[in-house]
Amino acid sequence: MKRLISLRPYEEWGIDLWRFSKNWLDYLRSSIAWKLILLNVLVMGIMIWLTGFSVKEFACYLVDQYRNSGMVNKGLFNDTMRDYLIRASLVAIAVAAVTHYIFIKRIVSRLRELTVYARRLTKGEYPETIQDPSLDEIGMLTHDFNQLVSALKQAEAGRKKMITDISHELRTPLSTIKGYLEALSEGVITGNRDVYRSLYDESLHLAELVEQVHQLSVWETKVLSKGELQPVEISEFIQSSIGAFDMQLKDKQIQRRIVLQQGTVMADPVGLKQIINNLMKNAIQYDEGGFIQIVGEVKDEAYQVTVRNKGQRISPEQAEQVFERFYRQEPSRNRETGGSGLGLAIVKEIVVQQGGKAGLTTDGNDHSFWFTLPLGLENSNHLRME
Repeated sequence: MKRLISLRPYEEWGIDLWRFSKNWLDYLRSSIAWKLILLNVLVMGIMIWLTGFSVKEFACYLVDQYRNSGMVNKGLFNDTMRDYLIRASLVAIAVAAVTHYIFIKRIVSRLRELTVYARRLTKGEYPETIQDPSLDEIGMLTHDFNQLVSALKQAEAGRKKMITDISHELRTPLSTIKGYLEALSEGVITGNRDVYRSLYDESLHLAELVEQVHQLSVWETKVLSKGELQPVEISEFIQSSIGAFDMQLKDKQIQRRIVLQQGTVMADPVGLKQIINNLMKNAIQYDEGGFIQIVGEVKDEAYQVTVRNKGQRISPEQAEQVFERFYRQEPSRNRETGGSGLGLAIVKEIVVQQGGKAGLTTDGNDHSFWFTLPLGLENSNHLRME
C-alpha cells in the first residue's frame, strides 16, 4: 500500500514563514535604527559590488589586450590596475554617497519639519496637523506631537471659556451689590430688612462661587497617591452622608429610597463626602418627580453608586456636557433655576483623582448620575435597604 504523504506540516511551515516575514518587515518599518543599519549595508554593498565588478572586468580586458599583443609588462599592468582601481573606487563612493544622501535627506527633512513646528508652538502658535504615515520612531514622535498640539488647543479653549464663565458669574452679583450700595450712599433708597437680605444673598452666592472655584482648582492640581487612599465601608458612609439632607428632602416633599450593597472602597473620605453631597444637591435642585433613589452595588471589581430621579429634560448632546465646568442647562444662567455649574465638574475631578469614573445615563427625563470607585481588599455582599 502506498503511504499517503500529508502536506499539512509543509502548509503550517509556510504559514509560519509568512508570519515571520510579515512581523520582521513590520519591525523594520517601525524602527529607524534598523532602517539606518540596512541603509549602510546597502551602501557598502553597492560600493563593494561596483568596485569589484568594474575591477574584474577591466582586469580581464587588460589580460586580453596584453595576450593579443604578445607583450607582458608586469609594471605597466600594475600601474594601470592601480589607476583604474582608484577611479572605480571614487565612482563607487560617489554613487553610494548619493544613495545615502537621498535616504538620509528624507529622515532629516521630517526632523526639521518637527523642529519648525515645535518652535512655532513655543511662540504660542498652534500649527496644523503634520501628515506622516510612517510607523517608525519619527512617525510615532509626529503622532505624539499632533496629540500634544490638540491637547494644548483644548486646554487653551477651556481656559478662555473658564475666564469668560467666571466673569459672567461674578458680574451679576457684583453689579447688584454695587447698585444697592450706590443707591444707599446717595439716599435714593433707605436701608431695610429686604435690602440687607438681598445684599446678604448676593454675598453668599459670591462666597459659594469662589469656594467652588477654589475646590475645583485644588482637586485639579492635587495628585492622590495610592498611599493616601484608605479603605472606606461605603454603604455606611453613604447612609451617614445622605442623612444630612433629610430636612431638605422633607421641606421639598421628596421621598428617597436607598438600596446599598455593602462594600469597601479605596477612597479619600473628604473627597467622597463632597461627591455625594454634590450629587444630592444636584438631584434635589432639579427634581421634578418627588422621588430620589440611591443605589450602590459591586460591578467589575469596582463599587458603583447611582443617584436616580426624574428631573429637567436633558438631551443626548447635553448629557455629554453636564460634567463640564460652568455648564448649565439654563442659557440665561438664572440662579433661581441653576447653580454655578461647577458641582458636577468637581464630582468628576474628585472621582478621576481616586481612580474611578463618573457619568450620566438618561432617557431624557429619568436621569441616573453615577460614579465608580475601586474596591478594597475585603468586601461583603450583604444587601441593605431603607
